[in-house]
Amino acid sequence: MSEQIALGFCNNVDYEIIWDADIIADLTLRHRIGAGEPDSRITIQTERDLIVSILGFMGAGEGGERFVSGSDIIERLAARFEKKVTLGGTSVRAAIAMQKLGYASTLHLITQNEDVRRLLPPGCPYVCSNAGDSFYPHLIVQFDEGDRVRAGDIDIRARQSNRLIYHYNADRIAMKLSPDFADLLSGARVLLISGFNAMQSGRLLAKRLTAVSRMLERLPADATVFLEDGDYFDPSFRRLIYRALGPRLDVYSLNEDELQAHLQRKVALQDAGQARRALDDLHRLIPAKTIVLHTRYWALAHGERAAHYAAALKAGVTMATTRFRYGDGFTAANYREIEKRAAPAEYTQCAAVINTAADSLFCVPVAAVEQSNATTIGLGDAFVGGFLPALLS
Repeated sequence: MSEQIALGFCNNVDYEIIWDADIIADLTLRHRIGAGEPDSRITIQTERDLIVSILGFMGAGEGGERFVSGSDIIERLAARFEKKVTLGGTSVRAAIAMQKLGYASTLHLITQNEDVRRLLPPGCPYVCSNAGDSFYPHLIVQFDEGDRVRAGDIDIRARQSNRLIYHYNADRIAMKLSPDFADLLSGARVLLISGFNAMQSGRLLAKRLTAVSRMLERLPADATVFLEDGDYFDPSFRRLIYRALGPRLDVYSLNEDELQAHLQRKVALQDAGQARRALDDLHRLIPAKTIVLHTRYWALAHGERAAHYAAALKAGVTMATTRFRYGDGFTAANYREIEKRAAPAEYTQCAAVINTAADSLFCVPVAAVEQSNATTIGLGDAFVGGFLPALLS
């Protein structure tokens, strides 16, 4: 059995905690965390380190993904909050999003357990590289613009809504691949590659990439290969992935946090000039055929046939904005409603300036929505879930 959209290569269970500033403040006091300590880059070996990291991200107004030394830290903190149990991983979240519009997909999984089997989108064939059950939950922290933590001499207010991901996942570190997935690719017109960012061994990564390269031989020659970036345990692994797969990659996709991590500098995304320079610099680092950058303000394609991706960019930002506005329970009708909404004037103007810069750029603005308690986890995954089906047209 083969679907036209194939999604690899990993999945996991997420603990989405319900934000409670009082609990964070209480833990800040209990662990005696002072005003000079919040740091989003801290190595996380204890619950105290985890709180220091959360406060650091809030203060910086950024989102990100970080690794912890063991799942027990995640379980301990998650037990202090109300939480939802959901599925994570770009491939699975994209599959859930695109199914809302009637598209099925083929999945490669690395983790099985009762939650995975219960929550997988129905009607999507899959293979799993793990014969037995395993459970390594990811902690998802979401805060809204204006959320505040006051404890002792700490007073931190979030400048914008964002999400944080924390995990220690042995299945993602190993990233075993099932050769059976190749048998599902012969009829695929689109393939997503994602999930290698948690790996910690360059040698093992090279072995996995060799296996992916063999799978790519089973794809039709005109199929689109789309790679979604991530927050890497070892940032140098991005170069290994691009060296191994670059000639076959059609689209290299990333978000604003990942862009800034690549360039090691802040980028004012509403400044069209800064955005163009950032894309030029990124293209020198990653000479992909096309780079797709999705942000809270707009999404663009940069490179060969940029305008070819116009409909996919529009579908991607529509899907992400719909999920932001309506959460997991959004419907196809919600999607159509968001599709008709206009973008704020400042986003539209910025996109227009970017579009006049060069034929190698095509940018679409994000629609305006007002939302408190917004969903910030999985927006990049939702973007992918909108973008990929549009490539079938």
